[in-house]
Amino acid sequence: MRGEIDDYRSLFLRGVPMIDTRAPVEFAKGAFPGAVNLPLMSDAEREQVGTCYKQKGQEAAIALGHRLVQGAIKAQRIEAWASFARAHPDGCLYCFRGGLRSQIAQQWLREEAGIEYPRVVGGYKAMRAFLLQAIEDAAHQCGFLVLGGMTGTGKTELVRQVENGLDLEAYANHRGSSFGKRATAQPPQIGFENSLAIDLLKKRDAGTACLVVEDESHAIGSCSIPFALYQRMQSQPLVWLEDALESRVERILKDYVVDLRAEFAAVHGEEEGERRFGERLRGSLDNIARRLGGDRHRRVAALMDAALAEQARSGSVEFHRDWIRALLLEYYDPMYDYQRRLKGSRIVFAGDRRAVLEYLRAQSSA
Repeated sequence: MRGEIDDYRSLFLRGVPMIDTRAPVEFAKGAFPGAVNLPLMSDAEREQVGTCYKQKGQEAAIALGHRLVQGAIKAQRIEAWASFARAHPDGCLYCFRGGLRSQIAQQWLREEAGIEYPRVVGGYKAMRAFLLQAIEDAAHQCGFLVLGGMTGTGKTELVRQVENGLDLEAYANHRGSSFGKRATAQPPQIGFENSLAIDLLKKRDAGTACLVVEDESHAIGSCSIPFALYQRMQSQPLVWLEDALESRVERILKDYVVDLRAEFAAVHGEEEGERRFGERLRGSLDNIARRLGGDRHRRVAALMDAALAEQARSGSVEFHRDWIRALLLEYYDPMYDYQRRLKGSRIVFAGDRRAVLEYLRAQSSA
């Protein structure tokens, strides 16, 4: 087995299992999908070694690192790496720059556990740069069809139904609207970009030249679409998805009430989940209070409170349709009507769900 790997494209296309030997604080800022954090040093140990390096130089810092990670601690960490390597013999390991930490982990694995395990040349930094370049390349080299439409038309569902769909909301773990937060947290920006880049690599490797994306704002919750990609999306052909008001109300009811409450219950338990679900809905409405205006915000908030109270009492979601319908007619629809007029020259096709799906599939195979 080769001791070093520098074919980043192959690593990501094949989904190679990876040991990330960086400290937990580094891993938390952003990592690659499927990578497991089995650090050489804890956050505190890394901080001590870093301080020593600044004050006394590399040799002293390395010596301190060996003193901090020895005996039972060293054996524990080697065993964690060895268990991963046995479970994933096709895997690899890396540190931040492909330097000392991954070299030491590789050496200890070989000497203490008898396992030859390759490390990634250039480490996390080089792989991250490769993925950022993959996004830039796709933004400039691929064609795009941008799917627009009123709130509740189910644009995301259609993106997921076409093979060349790029589901930005899935990478961001957010539904992309003021009410779009999920029960679980969004990834850090770096994690969002890494997942997006890897999917782009895989789609392009499969021969995809034109990608379908939803017409998103630059920010999807706390995640931002990379500038080159977002800029490209603003000039590409627009496909407009149409649906009746009541169908949109029902879809929003399912996504933002029924399914979201179920998410909160699954994560936090029934009672706490219901409480957090209610807080989330009210908080989302409060976030657009200024744009709604005081009177309208109070009126919609009263409808929402009545719906949440009835749902808690009887389990019925019937009253939620009232505030959903009010928001669509008085807030979202006028805003999207304006957006459609603004982007009208870019619209190349408009139709209902079946017609739009057929059009997108036809274009992808053209």
